[in-house]
Amino acid sequence: MKHVGIVILLLFSVTALSAQNDMVSHLKKRKPGEGVVTLYQDIRLENLLGKPIEVQTAAEDGEKQTMKMAGFRVQVYAGNNSRTARNEANAMASKVKEQFPDMAVYTHFVNPRWLCRVGDFRSIEEADAVMRKLKDTGMFKEVSIVRGQINIPY
Repeated sequence: MKHVGIVILLLFSVTALSAQNDMVSHLKKRKPGEGVVTLYQDIRLENLLGKPIEVQTAAEDGEKQTMKMAGFRVQVYAGNNSRTARNEANAMASKVKEQFPDMAVYTHFVNPRWLCRVGDFRSIEEADAVMRKLKDTGMFKEVSIVRGQINIPY
């Protein structure tokens, strides 16, 4: 009976101690019968672990900063390298902005054609849902999902 009480007391003390330590110090702690973890990292990374991320804004215009990463966009137009293709891409962008004002629209020239793409989606499922909404409007003929660099605000 005394052994059970001691074991329970030890479990509570170990739990309280481990709750106070962060992940890095927990990994660095040597325990009998277990392997040793050696971490080589900047002290600034250790200080960031477990802290909430704050949204930073640009000082000049008050817009959120963005980070680029791989993701998906919905392509609503792809033309050639003529002036009419540029005008058509801009017209498609205007149509998308009218129907979906909260959606990010990108019109740009990627040699040899003008493209109009919509959204910044981390998963293909998110892009597919928007693609279906665009198709349901009947205003966009060739709608497809493409991989590319997307902008993620932080």
